[in-house]
Amino acid sequence: MTTMDTLEKPFELGFTYTRSTGPVIGHFLGALAEHRILGVRGSDGRVLVPPPEFDPVTAAPLDEWVELATEGVVLSWCWVAQPRASHPLQEAFAWIMVQLDGADVPMIHCLRAPAMSAVRSGARVRACWVAEPVGRITDLCCFELVEGDKA
Repeated sequence: MTTMDTLEKPFELGFTYTRSTGPVIGHFLGALAEHRILGVRGSDGRVLVPPPEFDPVTAAPLDEWVELATEGVVLSWCWVAQPRASHPLQEAFAWIMVQLDGADVPMIHCLRAPAMSAVRSGARVRACWVAEPVGRITDLCCFELVEGDKA
């Protein structure tokens, strides 16, 4: 019986390139770095956030920017009692569908809340920002309950 030597070479899987965010998402992320949330107006008049590059009705490019409020209403939510390392918060939190004032469609983000019992559909929330924004979605750290909606 013969043994063969095995050839080995260390290998690291990685992506050695950077990707451009493009004009629409780049503009949206740039506004987040300034603590502003932007949407775009579609051909049917709805304000969409996060902004798609193309109209969902006509497929035409979208470029009518609308500045939205940094407050909104929770439409739906799901509690995360034990966050994973990859989650945006390392304490219990809720994923929420939040419809920002001035928007016609909700967006998904996380909600920092004192307890699951404090979260409800219809609750008012406001954006919380990181101290040092860099132009990423994580510049919008999370949402928090507006004072009158805290348990």
